[in-house]
Amino acid sequence: MKRRTWLFSAAGVAGTLIVGWGVLPPRSRTGSGRLWPPAEGEITINGWIKVLPDGSVVLAMPRSEMGQGVHTALPMLAAEELDLPLSRIHIEQAGADKIYGNVAMLMANLPFHPLEAEQRPLKVKAGQWVVSKLARELGINATGGSSSVADAWTVLRVAAATARASLLGAASLQWRLPVAEFSVLDGVISHSSGKSAHYGELARFAAATPPGKVTLKERKDWKLIGQSSPRKDIPAKVDGTARFGLDVRLPGMLYAAIRLCPMLGGAPGAVDSSTALAMPGVERFVRLPAYAGSTAGFAVVGKSWWQAQQAARAVAVDWQQRPAGALDSRRIERELEAALQTQEGFTFHQQGDTNQAEAGAARHIEAVYRAPYLAHATLEPMNCTAQVKGGKVFLWVPTQVPQLAAAIAARVAGVAVEDVSVVVTLLGGGFGRRLEVDYVAQAVRVAMDCGGRAVQLIWSREEDTTHDFYRPMHVARLRASVDAGGQLSSLRIRSAGDAITPRWLERAMPLLAGPFDAPDKTTAEGLFDLPYAFPSQHMSHVTTRQGVPVGFWRSVGHSHNAFFSESFIDELAFATRQDPLALRRELLKDAPRHLAVLELAAHQAGWGGPLPAGHARGVALHESFGSIVAQVAEVSLAEGQIRVHRVICAMDCGSVVHPGIVAQQIESAVVFALTAALYGQVDIHEGVVQQKNFPDYPMLRLAQAPLVQTHIVSSTRPPGGVGEPGVPPLAPAVANALFALTGKRLRSLPLVL
Repeated sequence: MKRRTWLFSAAGVAGTLIVGWGVLPPRSRTGSGRLWPPAEGEITINGWIKVLPDGSVVLAMPRSEMGQGVHTALPMLAAEELDLPLSRIHIEQAGADKIYGNVAMLMANLPFHPLEAEQRPLKVKAGQWVVSKLARELGINATGGSSSVADAWTVLRVAAATARASLLGAASLQWRLPVAEFSVLDGVISHSSGKSAHYGELARFAAATPPGKVTLKERKDWKLIGQSSPRKDIPAKVDGTARFGLDVRLPGMLYAAIRLCPMLGGAPGAVDSSTALAMPGVERFVRLPAYAGSTAGFAVVGKSWWQAQQAARAVAVDWQQRPAGALDSRRIERELEAALQTQEGFTFHQQGDTNQAEAGAARHIEAVYRAPYLAHATLEPMNCTAQVKGGKVFLWVPTQVPQLAAAIAARVAGVAVEDVSVVVTLLGGGFGRRLEVDYVAQAVRVAMDCGGRAVQLIWSREEDTTHDFYRPMHVARLRASVDAGGQLSSLRIRSAGDAITPRWLERAMPLLAGPFDAPDKTTAEGLFDLPYAFPSQHMSHVTTRQGVPVGFWRSVGHSHNAFFSESFIDELAFATRQDPLALRRELLKDAPRHLAVLELAAHQAGWGGPLPAGHARGVALHESFGSIVAQVAEVSLAEGQIRVHRVICAMDCGSVVHPGIVAQQIESAVVFALTAALYGQVDIHEGVVQQKNFPDYPMLRLAQAPLVQTHIVSSTRPPGGVGEPGVPPLAPAVANALFALTGKRLRSLPLVL
């Protein structure tokens, strides 16, 4: 048992049992029930579990649902240990208590790198303890990093098992019979004597009953975990009752449309809003400063969003360029390429003597790869409904970070964070964009001028595309050495691009942002931790700060670094006259877990077997977020256009809670990644993003979607990530297939022949 698995039992105000960390302050050991008060008839058993009179259970839900199935997977963990049907587990948004913090996500983004772990293990161990304690104390409730199930895997099962133990203990005390003689089926505790009671009948006694010894079910006894149960969020999404941010409706609610300076980092100068304010339905005009890393602009408030949007367009503005000068993506690309030539960068990993291997090599193979800025393009654009009334702030918002949303709302409104209430709606896509809180700050600022009325601020698609926090542009030079015997002897990789984590900390958690940038492993991940057995290796990254707002994008650095590394592995296979699969097999001789995933994908794809005329296959393998994924893409050209017919995916993601959700997430990842591989590119000229809407920032269409077949490696490891690991291998698998088909090596994204 790890992390939050210390159990504390105490008779609190409502007889609450607390499941939490051993380092929690005393108030939290008896106070979680206070932060999650029971409604009439409910009994709070612990900080995660409440029991209803009919014996069903309410589970505290600290993670946002954005299509990844977390509102099904987490209830499955609780239902398994409670011996309760999944249909009888209901969810309720968790509060801000520390026990709900996502330690797995924060620990996965520690500001330490492998070289430090190798050379200064005591320093890293101490640093990890500090960050872990900080994560516990902050209790940041965040959904991201493919970490929701991994984080809940132990703590939620322990919480449910503890509640079950208390319920069994209550039955034992009531009936004066030993617990060992009880059976539990569908939430009903029974004894051979004929005595039985469901959880609702025992809950009040259980709340004051110490759980005693708590044990988790053995894997062989699982009934729900590992099964594809019906998803709990699907019925409401089918019948239209699901509530996303844009579905919020409140009495007397107003609507706000925004216009931000078209030049990133710029601001409005002289403004004439008189025409807009005279238009029908328009209520007011509100200036917006540059909140949380956003660009400054203004909002217009109206009785409908369309009226507000039309009025916003009618405002005459003299837009001012940013003081540091206009941004230009072509210039930035040239600067990154120059940085590769002139700067060594920070060494994230080294093994052997790369200089010596290169000096003694018979030949070298070298290539430069490029990846552009990318937007998130969530189908639900940024929006937030806010109300400022009576010294309090109320938010209804699709967000991945409710506590950070509350924190910035409090700062903008000048109230205590305890006076901010946040209702997290369903998210129409997140992908890291909703780890930002700029749109929350804007909504609160507008609501402050609306006389206590709620206001729903909605970004247009154009504002959403042109004022994103983009995936950074990156370039990389990869160089391999071949010795006199024809064997690969070294691999050197140097990449360049902006750091993400320091910029995000400045925006979202400014108190944790340092005076200078620490090495940001999220920009180099997927290059410094390759599984391939090159005798000598050196991986470094040149960190830049170009001024373009950058943020976390689905699979972060892995998204482009896998394209760099896996395309280059194929280049090495061609240069050394080897089959791409055979070379990977040889380089993975010391990585059996990776090799097993690769072999499964190759077997299922029929690697080496016949293909229809004009078709070719490409393969790629990548590990990210604790999971290993191999993909084989089958492609062709139709009238000069790239067509991906089939993607075979093998995945080792540890223990699987819901195989159906894993397959759905892989299908989602393939569509997301293929969209980026074929079309994704954000160009900036004179500070202005050139892509505005789906006509010039297109999505993959239904008719273009490939058949995706997912094969899961059986594992007893703890769960790894699922939502993001399917993204990185797709682009290189397609690029490698295109090379096999055409003989043309594409080293830049998007893929254009």
